[in-house]
Amino acid sequence: MSERRMVVALADCPARRVPDGTPITIPQDTFVTITQALGGNYTVTYHGQMVRVDGTDADKLGLEAELISFPEPVDDQIIESQVWQALGSVYDPEIPVDLVNLGLIYGVKVNQATKHVDIQMTLTAPACGMGPVLVGDVEYRVRKVPNVKSVKVELVFDPPWARHMMSEEAQLETGMFF
Repeated sequence: MSERRMVVALADCPARRVPDGTPITIPQDTFVTITQALGGNYTVTYHGQMVRVDGTDADKLGLEAELISFPEPVDDQIIESQVWQALGSVYDPEIPVDLVNLGLIYGVKVNQATKHVDIQMTLTAPACGMGPVLVGDVEYRVRKVPNVKSVKVELVFDPPWARHMMSEEAQLETGMFF
C-alpha cells in the first residue's frame, strides 16, 4: 500500500523505531499515519517518527493481519520455492521492496532430513538497528512453510550489499535504476 491514511490505535501498540529498532509503545487513542503496508507489517508515522508495527499487532490499529499461507503438503518434503515465497513476503520497513528483490538474501539451504532451513542474508547497512527485527520476520515467515521445523538466519556482510544487487524491478520502483 502506498497511499497514506490515518488510523487511531485501539489499544496500546508495540512498535519499533526505524531505523534504530528501539522498542516503543504507541498509546491507545493515538492517531498514526500509515505510510507503508506491505508483507503484513506496517510502517507508520508516530509523533514525527517512522515506526514499524508488526502484523501480529495489526488489530491494535484496527487493521486485519495479513497471513501467509501455503497449500496443504502432499508429502513431508520442504518445497524450496515456498521458502523463497516466504522470504519474498518480508519487506524493508523504509523501502517498499521485499528482501529478495532488494538483494539481501544471499543463500538458502534446505535440509530435508532434519527439516531445517539455513538462510544467509545481509542488510543494506551493517549497523542497521532493524536487522534483528528483519531476521525475526524471516524466521517467523519461513517457519510457516509446510514441513519446516527450524530456521537459522546468518547475517553476513561479505560481500557488502550494493545497489546493483537489487532486481531491475526494485531499482525501478525505488528510482535507483541508472
